[in-house]
Amino acid sequence: MTKRKVTDVVEELATPIVEGEGLELVDVEYKKEGANWFLRIFIDKPEGVDIDDCGRVSEKVSDMLDEVDPIPTSYFLEVSSPGAERPLKKPADYERSIGKHVYITTYEPIDGQKAFEGVLNAYDGTTVTIQEAKSVREVPVEAIASARLAVVF
Repeated sequence: MTKRKVTDVVEELATPIVEGEGLELVDVEYKKEGANWFLRIFIDKPEGVDIDDCGRVSEKVSDMLDEVDPIPTSYFLEVSSPGAERPLKKPADYERSIGKHVYITTYEPIDGQKAFEGVLNAYDGTTVTIQEAKSVREVPVEAIASARLAVVF
């Protein structure tokens, strides 16, 4: 099973479990680090998640994965918060992040630049508008390689 397919299958299996706990499934990641494979499930809720939330979801997802067995190799399951620099992947992520500081990279340069950081001013489904230090930048959603909240020090 390819890396993409593993994440798709796990997302499909984990979503009802996570939502049943009153949480949001933020992301699923499956990657090899050194000799080991890691399956990471990131969960969140408005007031933030705690160790008990992670433990309940981990136990239930682990049981489901043992039952369905969609991953042929051994792996380590980790369930955690996405952290302060939460990724923005879904339309709701962008909508919820309007007014917050973000960091966005693009696949190809836009006006000679591939990284943009500033306040997310708007999202309309096809474009994000970022207020950078000295300018306002519009970035097409299809050009975005990655987007996340950014911590400002």
